Amino acid sequence: MFQANLTSVTIFLFLGFSHYPKVDITVFVLCLLMYLTTLLGNMILISITILDSRLHTPMYFFLSNLSFLDIWYTSSALSPMLANFVSGKNTISFSGCAAQMYFSLAMGSSECVLLSMMAYDRYVAICNPLKYPIIINKRVCVQIAAVSWVTGCLTAFVETVSVLQLPLCGNSIINHFACEILAVLKLSCVDTSKVKLIMLVITILLLPMPMLLICISYALILSNILRISSADGQSKAFSTCAAHLTVVVLFYGVALYVYLKPSGVDSKEIDKFMTLVYAGLTPMLNPIIYSLRNKDVKAAVKKLLIRNLFGTALISVLK
Repeated sequence: MFQANLTSVTIFLFLGFSHYPKVDITVFVLCLLMYLTTLLGNMILISITILDSRLHTPMYFFLSNLSFLDIWYTSSALSPMLANFVSGKNTISFSGCAAQMYFSLAMGSSECVLLSMMAYDRYVAICNPLKYPIIINKRVCVQIAAVSWVTGCLTAFVETVSVLQLPLCGNSIINHFACEILAVLKLSCVDTSKVKLIMLVITILLLPMPMLLICISYALILSNILRISSADGQSKAFSTCAAHLTVVVLFYGVALYVYLKPSGVDSKEIDKFMTLVYAGLTPMLNPIIYSLRNKDVKAAVKKLLIRNLFGTALISVLK
């Protein structure tokens, strides 16, 4: 599949933040903290949604899928960079670059679809609460999650193959800290218009279209909320959507800038920092946002901590 490039390029070299040598260690520390916080926060969120029976609902099923995606997404984007910094080698093999590009795209694309499906879930929960258990049942939840994963994996495969089959003519220096698809595409020495067209179509399918579905869902939700006479009812309805909206604005805002900005805009260094935002900061903030703004999650965490502390104390006493 990638035979043409294997004969010309076998190792890629990352420039990373070499233009700013004084910030290298700062970026490493920040990325390490974001990565560890992402792992810890999302693992806790997945654990409590499994262990607490009160959280066995569609919303938390989607939330645990989102956390799982974030773990893999951040790991594929940041862990190679952290490993390279420790080892002192800013290189990656061709196959390693292909794997990193594929998993980053697959997880990010799946998240785009899943976030739009979560907006639909909130729409049904607020606008059709009596029919909610029927419309969003277990089977539908699994189907929605499967569609998100399959869509992300398939589109990522198409994009990765389209870019990495292009002849690179010996160009092996990636002006980035990861095998980001736009950075790798710039290494090609042939006309890339067809590949760019494929990427544009996929980007439109995964960014503006899901964003449109989210906007329609929340417009209907807002219209329904404004008809609620009770102030408490309005507050509760707003609170159930606030966390998801915050995540959507962070994730889609940065992704739209990176992948749909005008081609004439040359912003290589800004793109690197933007990648840090959607590959590191957003996955780290997701569990924090949902935990801080959700009473059920906070109650489940307290219950889990108390149970563990009690269990530890009981074991120490028995010893």
